[in-house]
Amino acid sequence: MGQVNLARVDERLIHGQVMTTLSNRSGVNSIFVVDDVVAGDQFMKGVYKTAGSRTGHKTIVMTADKCKHYWDEFDFKNYNAILIAKTVDTFYELVTHGVPMRELNIGGMPQKDSAAKAISGSVHLTEADVEKLVEMKNDYGVEDIYVQATPSDTKITLDDIVAKFK
Repeated sequence: MGQVNLARVDERLIHGQVMTTLSNRSGVNSIFVVDDVVAGDQFMKGVYKTAGSRTGHKTIVMTADKCKHYWDEFDFKNYNAILIAKTVDTFYELVTHGVPMRELNIGGMPQKDSAAKAISGSVHLTEADVEKLVEMKNDYGVEDIYVQATPSDTKITLDDIVAKFK
């Protein structure tokens, strides 16, 4: 049975030194990119698969529905994956479906909504995002939810994120 070794929200999906560093985590042997648009675009799918293969790990690009199916039918086989998607909504969909994960790193979410608040220089969250994060922690077992754009940045805990919205 496989597992999600790390889940990461990042608008850019796979990129540069951040991905190289994260892919060196103990036990990681694959990268799952979950994005409906990228998975439907053969050129972009190829770009991300190539970028991910530079880490030395198998890279699979799939839709959220395919990811749920892959968990339901195969328990992610023997893959210990870094699961990457662009939005909190995608992870909420996966977690509430039953895809288990213990750690969710929010690494890159530019401000696209005027109601979003800056949590760090590269992460902006809406109140709806924060409500989903709290629910994922309290009701679905995602134990460690934090903002950290690069591995060398200080982690901002979910409690600190929630405090910004009070």
